[in-house]
Amino acid sequence: MRLYLFILALSLCVFSTFIKAEVTPLTNQNIDGILTGNEIVFVNFYADWCRFSQQLKPIYEQASNNFKDRPTGKVMWASVDADRNPDIASKYHVNKYPTLKLFRYGELVKREYRSARSADALTEYINHQLEESLKPVTSKAQLDEKLNSAKKGFIGYFPQLAGTEFENLRKVAAALREECDFFAASGPEFHEVTQGGPKLTFRSQGTGDSVDFTGDWQTFEYMKQWISDKCISLIREITFQNAEELTEEGLPFLILFKHPDDKTSEKEFTENVIREIPDQTRAINALVADGVKFAHPLHHMGKTGKDLPVIAIDSFRHMYLFPNYADSKVPGKLRQFVLDLHSGKLHREFHHGPDPAQADPSAPQQQKVEEETEAPPSVFQKLKPDGNRYTLLKEEL
Repeated sequence: MRLYLFILALSLCVFSTFIKAEVTPLTNQNIDGILTGNEIVFVNFYADWCRFSQQLKPIYEQASNNFKDRPTGKVMWASVDADRNPDIASKYHVNKYPTLKLFRYGELVKREYRSARSADALTEYINHQLEESLKPVTSKAQLDEKLNSAKKGFIGYFPQLAGTEFENLRKVAAALREECDFFAASGPEFHEVTQGGPKLTFRSQGTGDSVDFTGDWQTFEYMKQWISDKCISLIREITFQNAEELTEEGLPFLILFKHPDDKTSEKEFTENVIREIPDQTRAINALVADGVKFAHPLHHMGKTGKDLPVIAIDSFRHMYLFPNYADSKVPGKLRQFVLDLHSGKLHREFHHGPDPAQADPSAPQQQKVEEETEAPPSVFQKLKPDGNRYTLLKEEL
């Protein structure tokens, strides 16, 4: 019996040597080169002490093997040991494990992976990400058929599907594939449009109005910014219809609750977000909500329609109230509010009161426990994907 067990264990060890994991560890020394040197990098942020990280590791490695024959620079599976590389985890606001994030051409994709954690599901997800985002069309009828009136679209007209202009549009299309549609039109029917060279047109949703790009195609960042400005709305409206989809992006909400007839506060909020947190748009979702329809979240924060407009952050654990709407127009105030979320200060102070360095020494000492401040629970957390969608755990931790 002992001999049998020994042979079995030995055979498993030998077998395991043939399963070569195609997962590259990321560190501060190599991360920049790897992220920018590959079209797609799929990253598993893990912690060795987390049992869910341990459970996912062999599944992740198994899925990575399905891509080992892909051309160099096409796709890389990577991992970050968050304990050994806390700076990397902090940079991408990872504080739960395991967390799976996708990078495309060196940039973080806004929506983190939130589906089933099986080898087949991970493989299917990456295969989908590798699908061509710039759809070729060869006739005007085909283009009209594919254009979606409910989605913004960009049409590149090309004498031939090659060259710097074509490749630059391919990269932008891949990065914004979830937000907008992209088409590459070529062929005899488009000769009149392309005889002067490549042309790029933006088609708005609903109205179908068009705007031509007049800048330099070969300056990638300039073209990308022009497309991004038209494709992505910096401030989106949250409704009962899209709330679950927004939660799936995995980013906390910075929400302006306003009266539906109030246009002033929305304009002010948009200006404040642009001025204060332009570098935080990939770390938090800036949203506008109808404060009459979303009376329930306001009630959780002790507010009513009479208190509108109200600004709050929903971290999917708690809701944090911005103390005074008028202060959002004070330079630095809104930015600090967002940074305090990412540093953990909002969570800490809601549970334990102001940090000692900021507490007023002349103020009377509060009774602990009974009078300890508690943040209202998250309301939108209930709209996040059901934990049962995951194969490893009942709740996402």
